[in-house]
Amino acid sequence: MSHAVGHYLVLAEYFPREGRAEQVISLLRELAEASRSESGNLGYRFHQDLERPDRILIEERYTDAAAFQAHRDSEHFQRIGVGCIIPLLADRVITAYVGPA
Repeated sequence: MSHAVGHYLVLAEYFPREGRAEQVISLLRELAEASRSESGNLGYRFHQDLERPDRILIEERYTDAAAFQAHRDSEHFQRIGVGCIIPLLADRVITAYVGPA
């Protein structure tokens, strides 16, 4: 049985290099603000693990996969995400899901 897609959810786990978590959090604030203004964005939140502050969960919702790709192609993601945040990470895991309409 197929279901109409109501949203596209991306969960990203970021693992900053030692001593870089606060810098990553600061950059994520800037990235989140810019991302929320994208036409296909339904929500962008991030959370720092209470027990492991070097683990950050990012929760992004988009109208569809194309909207997420537009986000990844955006100037702000390329500048902040690719140019500034990713070099500060030891690892990252990204998983995408679709939700029903």
